Amino acid sequence: TGGHHPMQEGEVFNTQYQVLHKLGCGTFATVWLCQDTRRKKQVAVKVLKSREGFADTAQDEVAFLRCVNCMKKKDLAGENIVCLLDDFRMIGENVPHACLVFEVLGPSIRCLMGNYTAQGLPLPFVKKSLQQVLAGLHFLHECCRIIHADIKPENILLCGRGKGLQRRLMATLHCHQGTEGSLKGAGGDLGNQLEESDLMNIEVKIADLGSACWTYKPFSKEIQTQPYRALEVLLGLDYGTPADIWSTACLAFEMATGECLFDPQPGKYFSRDDDHVARIIELLGRIPPQIVFSWNKSTKFFSRPGALLRLSRLFPRSLPGILADRHGWTPQEAAAFAAFLLPALHYAPERRASAAQSLRHAWIAA
Repeated sequence: TGGHHPMQEGEVFNTQYQVLHKLGCGTFATVWLCQDTRRKKQVAVKVLKSREGFADTAQDEVAFLRCVNCMKKKDLAGENIVCLLDDFRMIGENVPHACLVFEVLGPSIRCLMGNYTAQGLPLPFVKKSLQQVLAGLHFLHECCRIIHADIKPENILLCGRGKGLQRRLMATLHCHQGTEGSLKGAGGDLGNQLEESDLMNIEVKIADLGSACWTYKPFSKEIQTQPYRALEVLLGLDYGTPADIWSTACLAFEMATGECLFDPQPGKYFSRDDDHVARIIELLGRIPPQIVFSWNKSTKFFSRPGALLRLSRLFPRSLPGILADRHGWTPQEAAAFAAFLLPALHYAPERRASAAQSLRHAWIAA
């Protein structure tokens, strides 16, 4: 009760979807590759846990995805968001499970990165993928009034432009969300098979709106996966669409270098959040007092403006310096990439670059 539905391969549910095999398993749902016997094609079915409250979460996600489908007719950028095909409720073990049916895509950026960990993904692919992510976010923010609230490599899925490439990506779908691994198909390691020209024929789509909210109606104070969490969310302040842009900057750095921009860890005398705020200050400088003390619980982290409560020794570092020293970028490459990232990491959300402004930046347009 309250857990996952015990799905079996070959099972047919809603008289339409025959289970082929599992694609992935997350905290809140399992995802299954199924044959749609009516549409005569394969689909991905997300089956949520039956725990109380998950039905409401599913209703919210369906509302967001229906809004996306509706607005797609007016803006082609909606193609950068995964497409909902159907939704229904299924009774399993005497309890209901909400089910969402999606188009089948390939594995996530996280899986692809498993083959390029040492040096990051090729920069032309990084730029092309970020263009599609930012176009999708601009569509969500401006057309749909939706905050995604969980942009990270696991939620950016690959799809091949041609049938052959899509088949090769499909063969790797056992490398599912939340799992570290390489893209291994029948012919071996797909990451090693892909030429850069193949890579440039891969498109990406934003998936998993299960944590999303309306811009005018945030559902929760705690959003985003920790390494991609915006400063205002860490500090418990109000947030909006700029929180997604902060996460996208973290995503961009990780795709380009193979390393998390912020990877906070707890210590004996400090929490993971303490370390996260410290790492942000080390990279981006002192947080202005008007931001720190706009929060009535600021003493959770700070003893006075600029002074962290539980971490006294900080080691300032510059973004171009990290790129040059740790990743071997030339000073010119490092400066250009940092110039793209830093406006997306502005402390003040209202001054942070929007998705549209980031798309127009010289680095990503080059």
